Amino acid sequence: MAQFDVYDNPNAESRRFVPYLVDVQTALISQLTTRLVMPLSRVGAQQPKLPTNLCPVFDIGGESLLLMPHLAAPVPERLLRKPVGSLSHRAAEFTGAFDAVLSGF
Repeated sequence: MAQFDVYDNPNAESRRFVPYLVDVQTALISQLTTRLVMPLSRVGAQQPKLPTNLCPVFDIGGESLLLMPHLAAPVPERLLRKPVGSLSHRAAEFTGAFDAVLSGF
């Protein structure tokens, strides 16, 4: 598993609104059985009210999805199957978003 890989949401109930999860956990703690993920949400993707440093928009398969770092949560690693993509080229935005959650910047 690689940091910033994108996975299909394994939860069928929430998949309609949150189709993907992004693994944001560092490889330094890969021995854990869980991965910290941030959801990519359809809900609110068109809302300009949210600060872009907190909730940047990512395009996955032609669809604009909103990162929801304030909803980051651990997910059992076994539920994250094959990655459908990677957002490693935008790593700074994930770091900035999490920073915004923690410090407000």
